[in-house]
Amino acid sequence: MAADHGGYALKEFLAGKLRNAGYTVMDFGDSAPQADDDYPDYIVPLARAVADGRVARGVGICGSGVGATVAANKVAGVRACLIHESFSAHQGVEDDDLNMMCLGGLVVGQALAWELVERFLNAQFSGAERHCRRLAKVRKLENLTLNPTL
Repeated sequence: MAADHGGYALKEFLAGKLRNAGYTVMDFGDSAPQADDDYPDYIVPLARAVADGRVARGVGICGSGVGATVAANKVAGVRACLIHESFSAHQGVEDDDLNMMCLGGLVVGQALAWELVERFLNAQFSGAERHCRRLAKVRKLENLTLNPTL
């Protein structure tokens, strides 16, 4: 998990719920709410941990969730989405192999956020051929961005 000042309170709430549910939580910060912190400083290290496999799934939180989503998706191998409703929390994993969700700490209340995180963590990628085909196209785009001479 990672959050700036806009998501700090929600991160702390969700981290406690996850620990109580038996999850191991890696906290990438911020460690205290600081009005002048910047979400990339916390979201990007989490996204890198997701991309390199140190973390199976990530939850990034900023005030709206938008900035966290943008920053996370700049890291190759991360498939992050802004999630503020139940369907996408599981469907994004099932169809698109979502490995990071982002929330708006000033947008989503604690009860809904917990429901969304549970759905996200309990979902599994379907592995359906059409979804694998689409993900291969996404990976190809990612490789072209990293290596424009390909």
